Amino acid sequence: MKAFFFDMDGVLFDSMPLHAKAWEEVMSRHGLPFSAYDTYVNEGRTGESVIDEAFMTARHRHATPQEIQTIYNEKTLLFHQLGDAKPITGVKEVLQYVQAQGHQIWIVTGSAQESLFDKLDTCFPHIFCREHMITASDVKHGKPDPEPYLKAWEGSGLPKKDCTVIENAPMGVQSGKAAGLTVYAVNTGILTPQDLQQAGADKVVNDMQQLLVLIKNEELGLIDISCT
Repeated sequence: MKAFFFDMDGVLFDSMPLHAKAWEEVMSRHGLPFSAYDTYVNEGRTGESVIDEAFMTARHRHATPQEIQTIYNEKTLLFHQLGDAKPITGVKEVLQYVQAQGHQIWIVTGSAQESLFDKLDTCFPHIFCREHMITASDVKHGKPDPEPYLKAWEGSGLPKKDCTVIENAPMGVQSGKAAGLTVYAVNTGILTPQDLQQAGADKVVNDMQQLLVLIKNEELGLIDISCT
């Protein structure tokens, strides 16, 4: 048995464009420069840390608890108003294959968006369980700190060599590597493969179809030379 730790935004759901639009608009309301690229680079961190970092960059001070709560509430509301995030193309086939092999499937996310959690059973029935989820509410330190993936690894009860992280963002890649785990990065957004390689990803693929081939080849003990 192995364990696969999946990030959620940008890996399971194509929610990153919605997050980017919501963050950019709400930060602008509060006079904080923030681009779509910033959203992708910071994906995986808790909302609190993203807001605090924006204040440190623009105003050279930490955000107050009230400022954090106000901005996060506004961003969450706008995110919901922007529409539903659809599953990433091909991810269902990846999940079904991993499940069919008898492996553990976990979610490790910096998100606390209940709307996305509620969609899991609808979009991916009989695959996920709450006991195999590490969210922003379960950790003190979010990505890129190793705590989220260390918690998943501890929960799996498996050796680290049998655990693989599936990520799409540099912060998540750094978190997985800092936890001592193998990390496969799927470049589903606007970043370059180099962004993910520089973060330390063991393999970078362009889509879920390539990820499925990589996982299957690993199961067969083959070396996949098509991935960077």
